[in-house]
Amino acid sequence: MDKAIQVLNGLLVEIFNDILKIEQTALQQGKFNDLSITEIHTIEAIGLYEGRTMSEVAADLDITVGTLTTAIQRLVKKGYVERKRIEEDRRIVQIQLTRKGKLAWRIHEKFHTDMIKNMVQGLELEDQQLLIGSLEQLHGFLKEKYHLGKE
Repeated sequence: MDKAIQVLNGLLVEIFNDILKIEQTALQQGKFNDLSITEIHTIEAIGLYEGRTMSEVAADLDITVGTLTTAIQRLVKKGYVERKRIEEDRRIVQIQLTRKGKLAWRIHEKFHTDMIKNMVQGLELEDQQLLIGSLEQLHGFLKEKYHLGKE
């Protein structure tokens, strides 16, 4: 069993590092080379369709509203995000993606979709369920052990 633990640990570390490198390289060499990994993940959290409040997005990212405010200011300046006040309650500000932000979201989402499709390609449904169960177990452990955000 020790060998399996070593192999799994090595694979998880390599996969994590590879994904970060690929995302960073794609951003640097692509159309959206003015975005950081953190900014593209902020764009991902804002989502494609509905405007969201700063509190909602901050909670999803497990950061403070103050930290998010700084990030949103940069994304507004770069043209990826816009702020809008709610007509019913002018105190509430929603953020949403601009056309440019939506394009960045779609390209980033395609990378993730392609990666996952490749991972499950050729796996029987039973093996896919086993993989999902294993990843859910790992996710639950990390959240519980390290008190990370919400499920």
